[in-house]
Amino acid sequence: MEKDNFNKTKYMTVKTAKKEDDFFKRADELLKKKSYKEAATNYLNAILIEREDAKSYFGLAMCYKNTKNYAKAIKYLDKATQIDENYFEAYYELGVCHLLEGIPCGAIKNFVRAIQVNPDNPDAILQLGISHETCEEYDMALMIYQKLIENSPEYTKAYEHKSTLLMKLDRYKEACLVLYELAKKNPKDTNAFAGIGVCFDKMGKRTDAQRYYRKFLQNNPFSNQAQFIKTRLEKLKSMTSSKDKKFSIV
Repeated sequence: MEKDNFNKTKYMTVKTAKKEDDFFKRADELLKKKSYKEAATNYLNAILIEREDAKSYFGLAMCYKNTKNYAKAIKYLDKATQIDENYFEAYYELGVCHLLEGIPCGAIKNFVRAIQVNPDNPDAILQLGISHETCEEYDMALMIYQKLIENSPEYTKAYEHKSTLLMKLDRYKEACLVLYELAKKNPKDTNAFAGIGVCFDKMGKRTDAQRYYRKFLQNNPFSNQAQFIKTRLEKLKSMTSSKDKKFSIV
């Protein structure tokens, strides 16, 4: 009798793997189309076939994140990092979801881990600064933003966040210097002019404030901030005019 060499186990493994791959691909396509409920179903089907697939748990978590169910997103992202301890995107999204859920301490832990996995990613470093800022650890946040500016000088978000925090702390002169640097690095980002104007305004330097407010309006006449800047500019003009009349010798 001829021996049957057919490997049934091998055939079933290949077939099962292909089925899992089909569910995963379909889930990814649905996620891109923002069909989150259908995508979640397909990720779950992929997980039922292969329970140690970190990418399926990550995709499932993104479905929950996009429907604002951050607690469930955190649960599945945690599972993804347990399977793959070097999954940068999972740690990063864990940090984001903890921030969105109002748990900045959890965010800090996960952004630190993300940076350990990928030290050169400026977005993770920025988010770590934001997490410390949310915890009102302002000195630490400023230190992180400054380090990011030094290491990634073209990364303009670091300048924006540092200047905004300095203004929040009423440190307008320092904020002004950061905004000057931002304007030099990215001349097209004329929002820096509005920030410089506000800093001068807060420091009582009305003429300088008006100059930068005008610069901003010349470049951004239809900005969301334009009406506020126009109103403030008119008020400063009237204040300057009143002062001139008051001290006139004529």
